[in-house]
Amino acid sequence: MQLTGRVIVVTGGASGIGRALATRFVSEGAQAVVIADINGDGARSVAQEVGAIAIQCNVADEGDVARLIEQVEAEQGPIDLFCSNAGIAVAGGPEAANDDWQRIWDVNVMAHVFVARHVLPSMLARKQGYILGTVSAAGLLNHVFAAPYGVTKAAALSFFEWLAIAHGDDGIIVSCLCPQGVKTAMLAAEREELGTNFLTDSALEPDAVADAVVKGIQDEPFLILPHPEVAEYFRRKAGDYDRWLRGMRRLRASLLSSAR
Repeated sequence: MQLTGRVIVVTGGASGIGRALATRFVSEGAQAVVIADINGDGARSVAQEVGAIAIQCNVADEGDVARLIEQVEAEQGPIDLFCSNAGIAVAGGPEAANDDWQRIWDVNVMAHVFVARHVLPSMLARKQGYILGTVSAAGLLNHVFAAPYGVTKAAALSFFEWLAIAHGDDGIIVSCLCPQGVKTAMLAAEREELGTNFLTDSALEPDAVADAVVKGIQDEPFLILPHPEVAEYFRRKAGDYDRWLRGMRRLRASLLSSAR
């Protein structure tokens, strides 16, 4: 897909990767870039700065997602590219509070379901459309400290795989963006909470992730990997699962030891 003249929606577009994507899409000549975010003021500020359109939206609320899509299609035309990018992090394991497990499930998984439920009918009718989900390398490789994050990202990856299987022959392109560390507020908060530099040494600027996304959209692969080494880690996982698990345990122990 070429981005010139396209109608594009980016959720979680007020900051981080979403902001970088929206900014880049405008510069690529998109017809309309809609920044959707629960932070309405932030979305409006970024939209004014880059020449986009802002709509406040809580992606965990299906009604909000439906209204977002209806408004964009009514005012801007059919959506060519929907970037289901919004996501949150929750640390810990099974001891994490039920409310936190539910909250991250709603944002990191159900939001993608809501998007597909409401954007697919128009795309299928036209036999064309692109859905890009921001997943994370954690969807492929898990997370050594954050079970809620790793679990929901794996579920999101599985959902996008299903979409590609079910609708890849219907003119629908599906891609998953799976970076490792990105220099965002989320990574900074994780570093502060854990007291480690996990993923920070190789962390990319959001603009570099946006570069990888633009190239990916042109090539249309299922996996867009701003950190190419993730593909090799994934191959090693598939090749010898038990060896990979032992390696992940060593990594976790080393990081915990360095944090003390």
